[in-house]
Amino acid sequence: MQLRAEQLPAHLARGLQRLYTVFGDEPLLAQEAGDAIRAAARAAGYTERKVFAVGAHFDWSGLLGAAQAMSLFAERQLIEIRIPNGKPGKDGSEALQRYCSHLADDVVTVVHLPKLDRQQLQGAWFGALDQAGVVLQVMPVERRALPTWIAQRLAAQHQRVAEGEVGQQTLAFFADRTEGNLLAAHQELQKLALLFPPGELAFEQVESAVLNVARYDVFKLGEAVLSGQTARVLRMLDGLRAEGEAAVLVHWSLAEDIRGLKRVKDAQAQGRPLPMALREARVWGQKERLFERVLPLLDPQQLAHLVEAASICDGIIKGLKHPLWPLEPWQALTRLALMLVQATLPLPPRGKAPGPCNPLRLALEAR
Repeated sequence: MQLRAEQLPAHLARGLQRLYTVFGDEPLLAQEAGDAIRAAARAAGYTERKVFAVGAHFDWSGLLGAAQAMSLFAERQLIEIRIPNGKPGKDGSEALQRYCSHLADDVVTVVHLPKLDRQQLQGAWFGALDQAGVVLQVMPVERRALPTWIAQRLAAQHQRVAEGEVGQQTLAFFADRTEGNLLAAHQELQKLALLFPPGELAFEQVESAVLNVARYDVFKLGEAVLSGQTARVLRMLDGLRAEGEAAVLVHWSLAEDIRGLKRVKDAQAQGRPLPMALREARVWGQKERLFERVLPLLDPQQLAHLVEAASICDGIIKGLKHPLWPLEPWQALTRLALMLVQATLPLPPRGKAPGPCNPLRLALEAR
């Protein structure tokens, strides 16, 4: 049985299953899911708890024996199996499959795993876990969903923001300050509960209390660029630089998107349908949808210019100079990112001048 994180409370209210598998790369949601299962197990009388941390030379026979052994002091027990690297190995794979085929009625088992790749998800051991119990994948909260998540968490602690645009601005400010760091967002929410009484929170209260704890993923930068989110792109570049991210990695991410757009455009020019061209360029998921949006806005001349700009930026990062580009690598990266933003934005209506935050102007100022 597959469950989403928000479905877990309702599921536990209906009763416990004998096996739960929690996996994903969002520590806060994984921790909360584990806490909820443990609390439900304690309430149901599973008072004895055993934790097995799988590492090198782990004794799988000890785990199999513990699951079958009856405790002298408790009728029911909770067993937690933690596999930090998500790789049980050959012996572990066989042991987990045997474990799943002999689940005891007086034992609830929780298997904790990190984010798994496609090969791991297709492994026989994971298939056994999936068939024998409940599988819960904890997914990161994306930036576009973060304001809603914050509002729900505020409601759970009997707080809320103002109605209308003011409230949306408050939630957007909170999301900008905590993007990519859900555990810190949770801590900032708890801080608001301690500082202010239940009820409506003013923007000034949130602004004064919430620290800037955002953490940015270099591979999310391209999504922000292709979405035309100029302010977020600038904020992410500043954040990545402050966090000590390598300029060469940031450039690779931007240049790879530019090369990908050119490969797909070239394939279309040769007569390939867009879905086929995207598959050949190995563009998947969210990037696929973004490519579909921006490709009609780009012509071959623009893409050639962007490829040339990416090459110039690469040289600047490696210490070369160009008379028309900034000397500082991060300024060059900012210019490259904003050039791509500008190229993929829809043109303003005929007769309407570009606004004061036009990306082209920002790119020129970044020189």
